[in-house]
Amino acid sequence: MSEVKKSAHGGGRGGGWTRFVTARPRLTLLVALVLTALAVLAGGGVADRMGSGGWEDPAAESTYATEALERQFPGSQPNVLLLVDAAGARTAGGAAAVDAPAVVAEARRLAERLDAEPGVEGVGSYWSTGSPALRSEDGHQAVIAARIPGEEKDAAAVLDRIAPTYRGTHGPVEVSLGGGLAVRHEMQNVIQEDLLRAELIALPVTLVLLVMVFGSAVAALLPLGVGIVAILGTNAVLRGLTEFTDVSVFAQNLTTALGLGLAIDYALFVVRRYREELAAGADTHTAVRTTLRTAGRTVLFSALTVAVSLAAMLVFPQYFLRSFAYAGIAVVLLAATAALTLLPAALVLLGDRVNALDLRRLLRRGRAPKEAGDGAGWGRAAALVMRRAPVFAVVTTAGLVLLGLPFLGVKFGTADDRQLPVTASSRVVQDELRDGFPGNPGGGITVLAEGAATPAQYADYRERISALDGVARAEGPVTDGGGAAYFTVVPDGETVGAGAQRVVGELRTAEAPFATSVTGPAAVLVDSKDAIAERLPWAAGIIVLVTLLLVFLLTGSLVIPVQAVLLNALSLTAMFGAVVWVFQEGHLAGLLGFTSTGDIETTLPVLMFCVAFGLSMDYGVFLLSRIKEEYDATGDHEHSVRFGLRHTGGLITAAAVILAVVMVAIGTSRVTNTKMLGLGVALAVLMDAMVVRSLLVPSVMKLTGRLTWWAPAPLRRFHDRFGISETDSYNPEQTPGVEEVSEKRREATPLRS
Repeated sequence: MSEVKKSAHGGGRGGGWTRFVTARPRLTLLVALVLTALAVLAGGGVADRMGSGGWEDPAAESTYATEALERQFPGSQPNVLLLVDAAGARTAGGAAAVDAPAVVAEARRLAERLDAEPGVEGVGSYWSTGSPALRSEDGHQAVIAARIPGEEKDAAAVLDRIAPTYRGTHGPVEVSLGGGLAVRHEMQNVIQEDLLRAELIALPVTLVLLVMVFGSAVAALLPLGVGIVAILGTNAVLRGLTEFTDVSVFAQNLTTALGLGLAIDYALFVVRRYREELAAGADTHTAVRTTLRTAGRTVLFSALTVAVSLAAMLVFPQYFLRSFAYAGIAVVLLAATAALTLLPAALVLLGDRVNALDLRRLLRRGRAPKEAGDGAGWGRAAALVMRRAPVFAVVTTAGLVLLGLPFLGVKFGTADDRQLPVTASSRVVQDELRDGFPGNPGGGITVLAEGAATPAQYADYRERISALDGVARAEGPVTDGGGAAYFTVVPDGETVGAGAQRVVGELRTAEAPFATSVTGPAAVLVDSKDAIAERLPWAAGIIVLVTLLLVFLLTGSLVIPVQAVLLNALSLTAMFGAVVWVFQEGHLAGLLGFTSTGDIETTLPVLMFCVAFGLSMDYGVFLLSRIKEEYDATGDHEHSVRFGLRHTGGLITAAAVILAVVMVAIGTSRVTNTKMLGLGVALAVLMDAMVVRSLLVPSVMKLTGRLTWWAPAPLRRFHDRFGISETDSYNPEQTPGVEEVSEKRREATPLRS
């Protein structure tokens, strides 16, 4: 290695942090314990302050119209619906059940009582308006509509207060609660319950898998400790953010998944390297110092790559996506900090006792345990792949592309009540409204008209929009007497289907003698898709450019960063294809327990891409850093690739399986979006570790040969000065014994597989 590289990564510079975290390990752990306890207190009740929406673009036309309608026409945007079922009421002369005198009297009493509730406004009903949209086609049910204004958590508190009063039997009628607010509130409660269950599933299963990987119960507990610290710390961060901005409750699922998954990845990498140094004859302090200089640098670098992928979601205006960026960045950085601070302190105190309760040693009757990264089988597999590199490269690439083809038929939609299980009370109400009512109350398109107009102009406008293709009927206007009015447009077919979206576009271009703005579920979807399409190139550009830069700093090559971006993207094809085949088209819906809506929520593919790409880079960094380390030492390209796979293949696979277990536990959620996120990312992680890292990377690196490491001279000098690698560079005078230990470790591992 050049003197430039030695000076750039010398032990003199790296020793400060090592001495800081290992000089007083008990104090380090005590401070961490105190901070964790404070995080528990600070993060308490964070879910209660989160929202369950966030799919809207705050700057969109639909958002403006919704807010204006809420101010001027509270009854036009109902978010709470009382479904009044009068099926058992006695009628006379063939009248509909909802028109029976006793039903009418009870319904009006309920509406008056609801209108008098503090925090409720805009109460209207079938019995006060006579609107056919508020009565079921069979005449057995009708609706009382109202709006609870304000912030989502405040509105939910009002709903919790009034719900017990109205839900249930009232004389001749049975009342159920639905509407957008009820759906979102129930979704929030279901997510919290499911998250607790996922944690109860994931923690014990993860512990068992870690014991199998490490063979030591003590070593297995270390990654779990790091994960718990990261999760609790992130909850505290999110609790603080709720004071300043909206945060989605869905982000807690990512906190749990990444907190456990990445903490386990980083701890596996650090503890495995530490045990490797011990096995080579190093004493405890020397092993910790060497581990931090090598694996520690790679962990920090990996955390930066994952954080950048997640930070790209900050460019989107929807707070649903931004919330995942907040949670992801916090949990990644906290997991890396804990792995590079708490783990070294714990390892200094444990010393050789990190192998205590070594179950594999007992089973193997005293033979030394094998580390996850030491399997000779991985070296033989890499050699086989590289001997048949063209075949493996072509077949693997073709297979991944074929798995991703279903995504070409993707259709985007919005999250609605069908995200909930079929037994959820608000879902039951919405199903009744969708199937039994004309136009699905609360699901139409609303046109806000601002500016003075005559009754004739209003009537002419209504006739013109009624004649638009795809419009079932148009109602209105409802005026405020001050130059504002609104029309309700009921589209044919699905509330947010392709037809309804076309109607939104036609309404926005229709001529009118006043200013118009369009809102409603279909309009929100159109605006959300436009916002994502506008910002997606920026997010993708950030991810690609920063990934190229960081991988160049790691490897010093211009070829490897391009390979990393392309192969990482290719590893996600199976996930996207499966999302469409399973969740959009409904295959396996019965087995997995969800209702297919025929589309995918607009923001989910963006979220899944950022999360899965970041995790793919995580594993890519682990592999490339070890290949680079060996290439710097030997200059033998093919051997270095085999060496890297031999020493990280088992580690990456073990980490991927454990992370997949955590994601599958998240995927047991009864909310479809969370199920899709968990199962989709689990599939992407497994495909990346078991197909891309094991087959595609070695075959492609074989085909590119020594060109893999090419970079022009100016960039090589730049890398020599600023590059980052796992190469164990140090000052032997400041770290006595490290040079000899490292040499023993190299001698113990043959350079030729």
